[in-house]
Amino acid sequence: MKLNSDDFRVREGDTVLLTKWPTRVKPIYRSKDQYRALLADHIDRLSTLQGLLYADNRYSVLLVFQATDAAGKDGVIKHVMSGVNPQGCQVFGFKHPSANELQHDFLWRTTHDLPERNGVESGL
Repeated sequence: MKLNSDDFRVREGDTVLLTKWPTRVKPIYRSKDQYRALLADHIDRLSTLQGLLYADNRYSVLLVFQATDAAGKDGVIKHVMSGVNPQGCQVFGFKHPSANELQHDFLWRTTHDLPERNGVESGL
């Protein structure tokens, strides 16, 4: 399974008309059975990679899902995270930003919730 990231890339100087921008990708599976098999393989791989990441204890992965209500965030999280051990995860919800948070870039407030690595707090 290979997605072409160029389908979603905007290059400097490009004019973007959202009404003309693609909202779907070409199907990457031929049937629901093939989809289920691909999903099962990817879940197994994700689970293995999570175990390696946890055992190494040097790095972490930060996933940020940002979209309006009813945009499908929950469904994406359900599919992506279905093979992950929940004991190795932390979930934080971010509602409307405070006045202080609005004075920084949109990822600034997530820094407070980054996991510790090797016993050292991420801090600011």
